[in-house]
Amino acid sequence: MNGMVNGTTNRMRRLREHPVLAEMVREVSLEPRQMILPLFTVPGTGVRTPVSSLHGVDHISPDRLHEAVDAALEAGIRSFLLFGLPSRKDARGTSAWAEDQPVQQGLRRLKERYGREIHLTTDVCMCEYTDHGHCGLLKEDGAVDNDPTVLELGRIALSHARAGADMVAPSAMMDGQVAALRRALDNGGFSSLPVMSYSSKFSSAFYGPFRDAAGSAPSFGDRRSYQMASTNWKEALRESLLDEEEGADILMVKPSLLYLDILSRLRESTLLPLACYLVSGEYMMLRHAAAAGSLDGPRGLLEAHLALRRAGADILITYAAVEVARMVTGR
Repeated sequence: MNGMVNGTTNRMRRLREHPVLAEMVREVSLEPRQMILPLFTVPGTGVRTPVSSLHGVDHISPDRLHEAVDAALEAGIRSFLLFGLPSRKDARGTSAWAEDQPVQQGLRRLKERYGREIHLTTDVCMCEYTDHGHCGLLKEDGAVDNDPTVLELGRIALSHARAGADMVAPSAMMDGQVAALRRALDNGGFSSLPVMSYSSKFSSAFYGPFRDAAGSAPSFGDRRSYQMASTNWKEALRESLLDEEEGADILMVKPSLLYLDILSRLRESTLLPLACYLVSGEYMMLRHAAAAGSLDGPRGLLEAHLALRRAGADILITYAAVEVARMVTGR
C-alpha cells in the first residue's frame, strides 16, 4: 500500500502541475461554436425592453434583433434560437404561421442582413400563440388534441422555413410531431432543413422565468399530460429514440442541469448530436446564488456548462452564451 501511494505509478498530479500540459490532456472542451443563444422577438418597432425575471434577456422587436446578434457575434456566438410573442392570440394559435408576426419578420430581416454568417433555429410550438396557453388545439374537455395539433405544428414549421429558418425545433411534446414536421418540410420543398427535437422535455418547476418572457403560461391546468414526469428516465429515452426513428436530426434534453443522468444515458443510446437547454429557472438559480454571495458567479456558470458537456451534450442552449463565450475565449 505504501509503495502504491508514495511510489511513482500513481502520481495523478503530474498531469496537473504544468498549465500547458493540463490544457493538452483536458477531456472536455467548451467553445462558442457549441452554444445557441435564445432570443425573444415581439411586435412593433424600436422595442428593446428587459425581461424583469430573466437576467440579461430582452424583448426585442424584429428591427432591433441585429443589436443582440452583433454583440453575440463579437463573442463568437453564431447560432440563435428564436421565440416569438404574437400581436394577437386565439384558441387555435393561428398567428403562429402568419407572415406578419415577429418570428417570420425577424427571420427575414436577419437573413437579409447576415445570410449564412449566422444560424437561425425557431421554436415550433403553439403555447405563445393560443389564448389558453396550451401547446396545441383543445378538445371540448380541455385536453390537448394530439393529432390535429401535429398538423398545425407542421404548418408553423413550414412558415418558418419559408421565412428563412435554418433549423426548426418542435417543443410541444406531441406524439408524432417530428414525423409531421418532416412531412410538411419535405412536401414544401425543404427536405434539407434539419429538425432539432425537444425529445425529452420534462414537466418542470424551472420554466417560470421563460413563461414570463414568452407570455406562455397556461391559463388553466398544467402540461403534465404531454410533458414528461421527472421520475421517468426510461420513458425519456423512449421518447428521444422514437423521435430519432421519425427523422429528428438532433435530440434534446430539457431541463439539463437537473437531468444530467438523462443526458448521459441518452448519449450512450444514440449517435445523433445531442442538445440540452439550460432553462430559465436553472440559469436564474445560478444568478441568484451569485447575487447572494453564495457562489462565484463566473466560475459557477462555467462549471455548470462544463457539466453539460461532460454529460454528453454537443450543443448547449443557454441564456449565458455570450458571457460564457467571452470567458472561454478571453474576448
